[in-house]
Amino acid sequence: MAHAHFNTMEGRGFGFYILLAILGGFILAGGLAALYMEHNGHWVTGMSNQIVWGTPHVFAVFLIVAASGALNVASIASVFGRQLYKPLARLSGLLAIALLTGGLIVLVLDLGRPDRLIEAMTYYNFKSIFAWNIFLYIGFFAVVAVYLWMMMERRMNDYTKPAGIFAFLWRLTLTTGTGSIFGFLVARDAYDTAVIAPMFIIMSFAYGLAIFMIVLLAAMRWTERELGNVVFERLRSLLGVFVAAVLYFVTIYHLTNLYITQRHGIEGFILLHGGVYTKMFWIGQIFLGSVVPLIILFSRLGKSRAMVVLASLLIVLGGLAQMYVTIIGGQAYPMPLVTGKEASSSFFDGVVASYVPSLPEAILGIGGIALALAMVVVALKILPFLPNSLSDADADPHFKATPAKSETAAA
Repeated sequence: MAHAHFNTMEGRGFGFYILLAILGGFILAGGLAALYMEHNGHWVTGMSNQIVWGTPHVFAVFLIVAASGALNVASIASVFGRQLYKPLARLSGLLAIALLTGGLIVLVLDLGRPDRLIEAMTYYNFKSIFAWNIFLYIGFFAVVAVYLWMMMERRMNDYTKPAGIFAFLWRLTLTTGTGSIFGFLVARDAYDTAVIAPMFIIMSFAYGLAIFMIVLLAAMRWTERELGNVVFERLRSLLGVFVAAVLYFVTIYHLTNLYITQRHGIEGFILLHGGVYTKMFWIGQIFLGSVVPLIILFSRLGKSRAMVVLASLLIVLGGLAQMYVTIIGGQAYPMPLVTGKEASSSFFDGVVASYVPSLPEAILGIGGIALALAMVVVALKILPFLPNSLSDADADPHFKATPAKSETAAA
């Protein structure tokens, strides 16, 4: 890879401000939705005493997991020494910080009393994975910020690799912590299994790279910078491998549950007769979010950049469907009062909990995505995160342009 040059987005075109205005509109709507739920109480949402994590949590956890995966490109460059990915490392770090910010904002505003956040940050129960996650999330901001400084300040470039290795280990720990929220939750049959933590790690790779592909292709096109096939093909293939790996881990997760007789109920609920959750699993998560993207990415369809963008969008939607099934479907299934014992109460024993997401919940979640994208757009405008060129000649020093057929015939 030739030495890369970076620059900010130039020009004062209306397109830039229109994009900011659209994103700002979604952010404002998300803020108003949070204010509406805060003022009226959570009874205006679809949540209940059975479903305590609703649609905003689906968006929040998805963004937090994707933030870890967005750093993947930078890790490949710094940790594994792949020079081809080095010009993409700055954008990778920026996107990681922006996605985590969007996810945490949604999470805080969905807690009901965001004014009490200071108590959660000053009184810790270290037997809870939630307490550890506060340190992991805050630490991720600091670690990635230092990592970006090492990359962008020429005098500090010698420390980029150690900073990259530390950021790589931190992001793995962060995603393990997020997955462990569910993996350590013994009360629900859908959770309480060790495979969830590594499954969340590979999910982060796929979601983060899908969002990275969308942002990279859009940014290079809108700023009229060249993106050659060498970089594009590498990222496309990598995305396909990650999606296949997610599908593999999902299969292992369900086979593990099917092996345990006690969990045949939750498996039947998700896979066969769970209504909207079953449809969302097979149609949203598996077919549209995994099978169709794999067909696009590993066939001739993947030569088209528009089709790869479509595949990336489907992976994002499939990821949201997967989070919905995992978070809300897992809560909707009846919870045993005492695991392994017979006990009864008059409080919805054996009843599948009802949940219909409300409009404010959905708007708040979309507002979090808009906030993350707005941060990226503004940052690209004021700081040099984007390389001037990712042409094949710049990406691969051994690249030789294929002569046109007419030139070959004339020779």
